[in-house]
Amino acid sequence: MPIAGQGMLLTSMDIDSLHEAEFNRWYDREHLEERVAIDGFLEARRYVAHDGKPKYLSLYSTATFAVLESPAYRKALANQTDWSKANIARFQNMIRGVARITISRGVGRGAALGIIRLRPPADGADKLRVALREQFDPAARDGIISMHLLENDPVLSKPLTPDAGKADPGAGDWFVLIDATDVSAVPAAAASITGNPALKPLVITSGVYRLLWDIAKSDLPRG
Repeated sequence: MPIAGQGMLLTSMDIDSLHEAEFNRWYDREHLEERVAIDGFLEARRYVAHDGKPKYLSLYSTATFAVLESPAYRKALANQTDWSKANIARFQNMIRGVARITISRGVGRGAALGIIRLRPPADGADKLRVALREQFDPAARDGIISMHLLENDPVLSKPLTPDAGKADPGAGDWFVLIDATDVSAVPAAAASITGNPALKPLVITSGVYRLLWDIAKSDLPRG
């Protein structure tokens, strides 16, 4: 499997330039390592936008989807550090997806990531999944390493910011991830979905991101 595990936490946000250096320091020196240390979390990847919004994106893989509603994860959310609380309070335009990885094809991870947000029709999830699977053929596309489908859980996919209680019609959206060797390889692969007459009406947003860094459970300091 190119993505370890069966569950994925996706977070994306903007940050005011006044606090951006501190935000990046917190992510790089505390947050990713802290999250990967939670039981059941396997790895995390952090990105910055090449062409897309919000500016920052992180992906956290878990062994099973159940990890994302486990006591260990709930405990971590309920016991954020003061540094975390200060930075989370500054998030703007936050997206938080708690998702199942339902399709994953290819081998490996790329230095660039294409991401397409889709809103599945209420009664057409199975049909859409089949249609997307037909487009997931990384071996046929130069520079594309792997392709994946994340399906958000609409109950669990809520931002951590104060407006988390607001109704969100996009809480059940899906995300297509396109792992590529370079940002230049993404547009052609993304076009198989964003330019597809049957799929294009379901596309909410799309973007291209550059990998900043990643960390796996095996990278953590041994106690």
